[in-house]
Amino acid sequence: MVPASTPSAPGRPRSDLNATVFAATLRTVHELGYADATMDRIAAAAGVAKTTIYRRWPSKGALITDCVVDAFGPEAPPDGATREDIVSWLVRVIVAKVGEPGVGAAFAGVFVDAMSDPGLRDILETRLQEPGRLVLQELLGQPTDRVLLLVDVIVGTVLHRMGMTGAPMAEADVAALTEMVLHLLR
Repeated sequence: MVPASTPSAPGRPRSDLNATVFAATLRTVHELGYADATMDRIAAAAGVAKTTIYRRWPSKGALITDCVVDAFGPEAPPDGATREDIVSWLVRVIVAKVGEPGVGAAFAGVFVDAMSDPGLRDILETRLQEPGRLVLQELLGQPTDRVLLLVDVIVGTVLHRMGMTGAPMAEADVAALTEMVLHLLR
């Protein structure tokens, strides 16, 4: 006798839906810009109802934050990496990810919105900043304030460059930024 299978919940599996919505969000931000990437347009691009999105994300900022977290993924530096290796890896990952279509604009847009939205700042802190800070603090053996400054310098510089030029950093600038950040840790 074959055991009865447990019926699955209706609709798409959560991970498939998230992947579909995240891809549609980044594509919409890339094509239309952050300001014009409305929840209606994202839902249409994802082929889902707007209510489906709002059941998972209460706001565009929450959705974009989760997109950015997903885009950066569970990256990790190579085993046995030195402090220099970790900083170089971190700068390169941020430069590469911010350079992906939609990611840089989504990242910058959600930061701008957070300036006037304390709730969104809380979402950014709990879903993006705090998990990253804890990992970096453990890897680098640095206090909270130093790790936060390191992230501010890297992310701020990379987003500024993308905003001012529309292009990712040149390799020479990536190396110079890495050296500058390493100097902060000495």
